[in-house]
Amino acid sequence: MRSGLLARRMLGADWRIGYPFVGPMVLLIGGLIAIPFLDAVRLSFTARQGSENVVVGFDNYVNLFSDPFFRTAVANTFVYTAWAEVFKVAAGLVAALLLHHLRRGRAIVTGLVLLPWVIPTVVTAVSWRSLFDPIFGSLNHVLSLTGIGPLLAALNIVPEWPAAWLSDPDLAMASVITVNVWKGIPFFAINFLVGLKAIDNQLYEAASVDGASAWRRFIHVTLPGLRYVILVTVLLSTIWTFNNFDLVWLLTQGGPGSSTALYTIFAYQTAIMQLQLGLGSAAALFLLPISALLIWILTRYLRADGDRPDERRRGRRIARAGRPALYATGVALLALLFYLDANLFVRSTLGVALILGLGAACAFGSEALARVRSRSISGSWLGRIPLWLANAILLTFILAPLYWVVVTAFKSDLQITTRESLLWPQPWTSDQFYALFLDHPFSTWFRNTVIVATIATLVAVMLAALSAYALARLKFRGAGALTGIVLLTYVMPAALLFIPLYRILSAFKLTDSLGALLIAYPTFTLPFACWFLLGYFRGVPFDLEEAAMTDGATRFGAFRRVILPIARPALLTVGLFTLTNAWNEFLFAYVFITDESQKTLPLGLQGMIIGDIVPWGQLSAASILVSVPVVLAYGWAQRFLVDGLSAGAVKG
Repeated sequence: MRSGLLARRMLGADWRIGYPFVGPMVLLIGGLIAIPFLDAVRLSFTARQGSENVVVGFDNYVNLFSDPFFRTAVANTFVYTAWAEVFKVAAGLVAALLLHHLRRGRAIVTGLVLLPWVIPTVVTAVSWRSLFDPIFGSLNHVLSLTGIGPLLAALNIVPEWPAAWLSDPDLAMASVITVNVWKGIPFFAINFLVGLKAIDNQLYEAASVDGASAWRRFIHVTLPGLRYVILVTVLLSTIWTFNNFDLVWLLTQGGPGSSTALYTIFAYQTAIMQLQLGLGSAAALFLLPISALLIWILTRYLRADGDRPDERRRGRRIARAGRPALYATGVALLALLFYLDANLFVRSTLGVALILGLGAACAFGSEALARVRSRSISGSWLGRIPLWLANAILLTFILAPLYWVVVTAFKSDLQITTRESLLWPQPWTSDQFYALFLDHPFSTWFRNTVIVATIATLVAVMLAALSAYALARLKFRGAGALTGIVLLTYVMPAALLFIPLYRILSAFKLTDSLGALLIAYPTFTLPFACWFLLGYFRGVPFDLEEAAMTDGATRFGAFRRVILPIARPALLTVGLFTLTNAWNEFLFAYVFITDESQKTLPLGLQGMIIGDIVPWGQLSAASILVSVPVVLAYGWAQRFLVDGLSAGAVKG
């Protein structure tokens, strides 16, 4: 009896069930993330000499300082991340406002806006590489027909016309940023839409009664109401973008030259291609303090209780005190971006101004036209016209790359090479689909992806449900620290793990097998699923399980019979997100797999490109087949997505 009381006092009231619930996740996080990370740190102090690694101290870090290619990669990483986030905030905010004020067809438009986020990264790269292609692509052709292309050249926005988007060092970075923004707009738009729904409509009504214009309502009601969501979304996206590898690698492989080489690409080329594991590990760890700072800020905001009045007052005081420092940081960042690439600075500034200008024109135009009164045309209907036009522009930007993939997939090789019927196949043909299965083991890639993604999802959801419930509801020592560790592993860059994991798997001869992917995938699927469900379980009323335990159910029985049935929508949502992440994963597969029979779909599609030979028709056909299962799944579960995001990963 006394030992039981002592254990409860030392370990917490629920330690008997809490520790078994979180135990499997702790073992996986420790074995697959903590140990490889520490091994990466150890490797960074070694260098390969002959067949052995010897300790060289800080020589690798010193050598990185003097390496011009690494300095270029670091500068590119800052430029790529900063401009991508600026554009995603601007475009995502405009898109969210458009969706929020759309009265009819919102579900359909929202589903279409989600497509860039849903489709695999390799499909994104194929779509845009095909569009950007100066010979077979349609972008230059369309811009020439509309006169926009020559105008861009006349204004010196592009060096020459027709433009070589991915092969011109002056345009390559702007091009990959554009693709990243296209891919990221849905994440920002949906999260901002969640925030807009949470703003009390009475605040807008009161501001309108006081005579506030649309601009003043946006400044004094919308932005303050979105402050928390904007901060969390930007921090998460910045961490992911800063450590991005697959999108830029699939588009340019860091070229031309090193104009788009990021620090993650430098680390991969150094460690895997040149077999300098120590120097590659040092490159991956070099910018860790920046990621750590962003993660610390994110942790502070996600773990703060914003519903408490004292927390709100403290948050406002901190915001007022930090405002001068924030402004100074913004000015310094702009100056740094101008110094690193003045041409890109000018182009990007014009692009952001255009996006915000279109959004402002839509808002002011709707407000002005809504005041027009006519016997034949109602002012409210007339006021919707700018909104419809803005949505049309948004959907054109979202759907144009996907449309190009679809029409290319149904062209013959002759139509593609001769550029006949550029925007509409004549005739339509399914030859590319037949050739895809005849020339490549596409069915094998598909089977491998289904196996790995399904197993990884089931393991992640089952273990995450147990761990998230324990961390959200049970009282045991270490729960708070473990919650913070889950967040840290959730945003842990894969660039820090692939080198030590490759080394460990090679030592056990597990590379070139699906087992290697099944071992590696929990590093990103499990923390994500746990953090998502943690936010959901925190919102479930305690009364439900307390009533079940009053009726004689055990804690585990209440979890199994009461909590899990209630959490089915959240489990479905997190399962869908986890499945998508595993379905789309490229970096680990690219590093660990070379055997054709073990490749997954993203790796197989990338391998179809041999040097300068790009089978655009077959790649487009494969892109459609890769995307269809995920798109159908998201279409079926769309009604859960917004609620899932508001209660899960972003809310925390």
